[in-house]
Amino acid sequence: MRRTTLVAAVLTAALSSVAWPHDAAAALEGTVALDGSSTVYPISEAVGEEFQKANPRTKVTIGIAGTGGGFKRFCNGETDVANASRPIKQSEIEACAANKVDYIELPIAYDGLTVMVNPSNGWAPCMTVAELKTLWAPEAQGKVTKWSQVRAGWPDKEIHLFGPGVDSGTYDYFTEAVVGKQHSSRGDFQSSEDDNVLVQGISNDPLALGFFGYAYYAENKDKLKLVGIDDGNAANGEGCVLPTPETVEKGTYQPLARPLFIYVRASKADDPVVRAFVESYLEKAPELVKEVGYIPFNREAYGLVKKRFEEKKTGTLFATSSQVGITITQLLARERGQ
Repeated sequence: MRRTTLVAAVLTAALSSVAWPHDAAAALEGTVALDGSSTVYPISEAVGEEFQKANPRTKVTIGIAGTGGGFKRFCNGETDVANASRPIKQSEIEACAANKVDYIELPIAYDGLTVMVNPSNGWAPCMTVAELKTLWAPEAQGKVTKWSQVRAGWPDKEIHLFGPGVDSGTYDYFTEAVVGKQHSSRGDFQSSEDDNVLVQGISNDPLALGFFGYAYYAENKDKLKLVGIDDGNAANGEGCVLPTPETVEKGTYQPLARPLFIYVRASKADDPVVRAFVESYLEKAPELVKEVGYIPFNREAYGLVKKRFEEKKTGTLFATSSQVGITITQLLARERGQ
């Protein structure tokens, strides 16, 4: 009897010292604040919802100020995580440095930046990068106003342009890839930081053309029509390519395939709630990225991203340029000298 009592006491003491997942989740309490890209928002929202279900005493708040707006708040120390649809700019690096905000850059998915028209458009199934530049370059403002001016044989009717606002990383990436310079385009287009507003604009206008992230197209396929892109590189033999998970992952959808990011404030990396949220983000990313309409990395790339967070590797992989066209696996492996 005494022996049984002793064994029970030892087991009780041992069990009470174990940090069971349920108890750990119940003990986790606090807020994670994010802001930034509307493109990345659906991924962060999905991760946030699952994280809060597993950790009911936590709260995840997510704004959609655009990549530029998100970095402003992040570099001011107002948020824990910045959602970004492009790499951090030099001016933002300097702003973070001025406020002593170090950051950990974590690529989390691929996106095929999509060009779309109204479903009634039967004349523009494909456009070249050169035609997009003709249409979107700064000098086109007030001059290139009709479809017929983009390609002979297209309707002699007005063209109505829609795109993300100038604080958007999608806008920055598109202008660099198409026009050749970030933040450089005509200004006479209807803009919004909310991609759902752009969806409505294009879907209700037979003469519209616009661009935004692939996930918002995937959610509204019945309202929009994709335009294939010909990058003019005869050597690749691809010709006109539509954005799909396969063409983005293979790198044949160029030059509008791009990585998406979250940036974590380094000083918060050891905060229990922030750390658990980011770890959950990287663990759930392959599944949730695909679920919301974006393209997940391969397993090797996610492994390298996790190591970057575990090692609290600060700074950017894109210090010299946006490196349009290079894969994330190549960049991460290069960083580690592989």
